[in-house]
Amino acid sequence: MTLKYPEREVKLFARRSIIIFVFIGILVLGLVVRLFWLQIFQHRLYVTLSHKNHINFVPVEPKRGLIYDRNGLVLAENLPVFSLEVLPGSLTEMKGLIRKINDIIPISENEENQFLKSLSQRRLKQEVQLKLKLTEEEVARFYVNQFRLPGVSIKAKLVRHYTMGDLFSPVIGYVGRINENEIKQIDASNYAASDYIGKLGIEKYYEHLLHGQVGYEEIEVDASGHKVRTLAYKPPVSGENLYLSIDTHLQSVAYEALKEEVGALVAIDPNNGQVLAMVSHPSYDPNLFVLGISHEQYEKLQNDDKKPLHNRALQGQYSIGSTIKPFLALVGLKDKIISQEDTIFDPGYYQHSDHEHIYHDWLRRGHGIVNLRRAIVESCDTYFYHLGLKLGVERIDRALWYFGFGAPSNLDISEEASGLVASPAWKKKRYHMPWFHGDTLNLVIGQGYILSTPLQLAQATAILAARGVKYTPTLLKSQQLESGVFISTLPRKEIVLEAAQKHWNEIHDAMQAVITSPRGTAHYLNKNLEYTMAVKTGTAQVFSLKNNEKYNERMLPKALRDNKLFIAFAPVEKPEIAVATVTEHSLNAGIVTKKVMDAYFQRVH
Repeated sequence: MTLKYPEREVKLFARRSIIIFVFIGILVLGLVVRLFWLQIFQHRLYVTLSHKNHINFVPVEPKRGLIYDRNGLVLAENLPVFSLEVLPGSLTEMKGLIRKINDIIPISENEENQFLKSLSQRRLKQEVQLKLKLTEEEVARFYVNQFRLPGVSIKAKLVRHYTMGDLFSPVIGYVGRINENEIKQIDASNYAASDYIGKLGIEKYYEHLLHGQVGYEEIEVDASGHKVRTLAYKPPVSGENLYLSIDTHLQSVAYEALKEEVGALVAIDPNNGQVLAMVSHPSYDPNLFVLGISHEQYEKLQNDDKKPLHNRALQGQYSIGSTIKPFLALVGLKDKIISQEDTIFDPGYYQHSDHEHIYHDWLRRGHGIVNLRRAIVESCDTYFYHLGLKLGVERIDRALWYFGFGAPSNLDISEEASGLVASPAWKKKRYHMPWFHGDTLNLVIGQGYILSTPLQLAQATAILAARGVKYTPTLLKSQQLESGVFISTLPRKEIVLEAAQKHWNEIHDAMQAVITSPRGTAHYLNKNLEYTMAVKTGTAQVFSLKNNEKYNERMLPKALRDNKLFIAFAPVEKPEIAVATVTEHSLNAGIVTKKVMDAYFQRVH
C-alpha cells in the first residue's frame, strides 16, 4: 500500500513522537525530583520507619517487693509461672486466634473476657496476657503448634502469692488486674509491662514502694514479630521489701481464738503505735483474687451470711457498750466533776426528774452504794447515768475525741471507717430533732449515737495505757531498699490528754480490779493469770428492749443476741500491749483476748 502524501505523514509522525518524548521526559523528571526529595529531605523519616519495622522497645516488668512480718517471715512472695502472651490485632482476628489457641490450650470464658478488656489498655506491638500459670504439658503442646500461632509466645513471669492465705487478708489485701479507672490515675509508662496493681490493704497503700520502676529492652524482631536479638537493655528497679509490725504467731493465735466466732481483734504496742495483730473473722483467701476470681466464687463470698469480705477490724462499726466507762471516768476526774470518794446509791435504775422513762442498770436489783472504783469494777450503769448528766454531752464528745473516737486513726491502710461520735448539731442535721437527756444517758453506757471500729477501740485503749500519749497506729515497721539498706518507720507521737498521775492510777487500778476482784465482770479470767492486766468489759445490744422487758439470751435467735466487747492492756505497771476485741452475738470476747495476751507474754517474757 502506497502513501498518498508521504511528506505529510512523516511530519505527523515526527510531531507525535516529539509530544510523546516530551511527556515521557516530564514523567522522568518528576520521578527524579521525587526520588531526590525522598532520598535527601525525607531520608531520616524513612530510615526511622524502616528501623521500627524490625526494632521494638519492650518494657521489662520490675520485681514487686516482698512483704514480711516483724520477724522476717514471708507473707507475700512472687512465684515464677509461664504466661501465654499475644500481640494485639483487630477484635475479629483476636477472637479467631483465641479459638485456634483453645484447640491446643484450654482458655476459660473468664480468661478470654479479661484478655479482651486488656486489649484496649495496651499499645500496638505490646503483648497482652491471655493465660497465666500454664502447666508443663500446656507449654509443650504450645511449642509443638507454635508455627500455627503467629504473634503468640510464652513468657516467664512472676505472680503474687500470699503464703498465709486468709490469715493476713485484712492486713495485706491483694493485687489484681489493672482496670480502666486505675489506668487513668497511674503513670501508665511505669506500668507498661505490668498487669497487676495493689487493690486493698498494704498492697494498695504502699503500691508506690512495692511496684518499682519499669525497665526497657531494645530488640530486633523478624517478620513474624519474634525476637531475634537484644540490642540494648535498661534493667528495671525492683520494688522495696516491706517489714510489717505484725507478729505472725500472735496473729495466728488471735485468728484461731476467733475460729468459732464472728468478730475482730486488734492489738497495738502503746509505746510506739505498732499494730501487733489485726484479725477479722471470717476472712477469705486473697490468692483467689490475684488471677481473677470467677463469678461463682465471688458470688459465694458475697452472699455468705457471715460476710467474709467485710474487714471488721477496720470497717466494722459497733456500739462500744461499757468499754466507754473508763474514758469518761478519767475525764470526770480530770475536770473535777467527780472524785474517787464520791458515791451514789443504785437501786437498779435511774429516772430523770423531768422524764417518766426509767433507765435500768444491767443488774436489776441494783449495786447499792457505789463509788467510782466499784462502778468500773462492776460496770454500774446507774453511776454513769449520774456522771453523764454532770459531764454534759459537749464534754463527753470532747472526751471521746481525745481518745480517737469518731475519726479515722490514720493507719496506713485506706479502707478504715470513721466511726461516729454524735453531737446535738449532728442529730439536728441528720434527724431534724433536738438532743434529749435520754440521748446522753444512752451515750454514757456506749449505746445510742456512738460507733467505733475495733481499731479505734484498740487505739483508745493504747492511749489510756500510755496515760494520754497517742501514737498513730502503723503497720509498716521498716522498708528495705534495693540496695539492702533498711529504713525504720518513726513513731508519730502526740500528747492528747493531760491529767494528774493520781487520776491515771485510779483508772488503771480500777480496771485491774475488773479482773482481780471477785465482783469484777471479768473475774472469770483471773485464774492462773501470770501477769497484771487492766481490762473493761462491754455489752452492746443489737435491738432495743421495751421499758420493763428483760433480756433473755436463751430465748433469742443468735442474730439478736448482744455483741460482746473487751479492752485490755498489760502489764499494768508498764504496758506493752493493748487489745480490743469484738465478738458478734457471743460472750467470748474476754476469752479471746486472754488467749492473745497469754501468747504474747509466753513468747516475749
